[in-house]
Amino acid sequence: MRMSKQAFLDSPRKCVTLLGMSGVGKTRLANFLRDENWFHYSVDYRIGTRYLDEPILDNIKTQAMQVDFLRELLLSDSIFISNNITFENLNPLSSFLGKLGNPEQQGLSLGEFKRRQLLHLKAEINAMRDVELFIEKARAVYGYDNFLNDASGSFCEIDDRRVIETVAEKTVMIYIEADAEDEKMLIERAHKSPKPLYYREAFLDEHLALYMQENSIEYVAQVDPDEYVRWVFPKLFRARVPRYQAIAKEYGYTIAARDAFAVSSADEFLQLIANALEQ
Repeated sequence: MRMSKQAFLDSPRKCVTLLGMSGVGKTRLANFLRDENWFHYSVDYRIGTRYLDEPILDNIKTQAMQVDFLRELLLSDSIFISNNITFENLNPLSSFLGKLGNPEQQGLSLGEFKRRQLLHLKAEINAMRDVELFIEKARAVYGYDNFLNDASGSFCEIDDRRVIETVAEKTVMIYIEADAEDEKMLIERAHKSPKPLYYREAFLDEHLALYMQENSIEYVAQVDPDEYVRWVFPKLFRARVPRYQAIAKEYGYTIAARDAFAVSSADEFLQLIANALEQ
């Protein structure tokens, strides 16, 4: 929603959506705001616990069934497997999304990888549609006056305009923008510890073909999963920036990641948002 600085500060119930690449500080802000009467709606947590819970468990069980000892226990209902996803630990979701490439390096085939990518996209759209519901639940059920929507790093990949418009109608959308130094840090982190990522299908097809051509790779099964992520992450980062900038220009506001990292209290957070609205 669009509003003036003073209207935002005077509002008895504040609803904010934080947008930006993973690592720019969205969840760090949400973590300390929880202690200051802000409800933390984590889209990734909602995806993992509500919309992908069963596929994640199926994936884990499939792996467990390949171990004879665990297989016997599962088939006899002697043990059960459950997710333990938390705001701080989203590893089950990441492991389900997986990486593309050599199966001997835990890589997925292109068909299976795309199947999981599509499931993730649908789950993210549903989780964003739930924002309106949770704004009300935050107040009526949990007693929070203020609401923070901690969006996934892949939010800008959603091409459903109505989903974006609905979130913009219900919350003040704030894009946390990384500068050149932040970009370098995020790319270095991805190189050191390559994580599963979501890609738009057209982006994936284009860049996978280019990677295979550059490295004289004939089959997807020959792709090193981690090396592909290291190679593609900078390109994904730069492809997402204009998409986020377009969303912020049409529906919201922009703050610098450096300024977001400097915030250490709810009052400072409110002032940072208010200043962005004034500009």
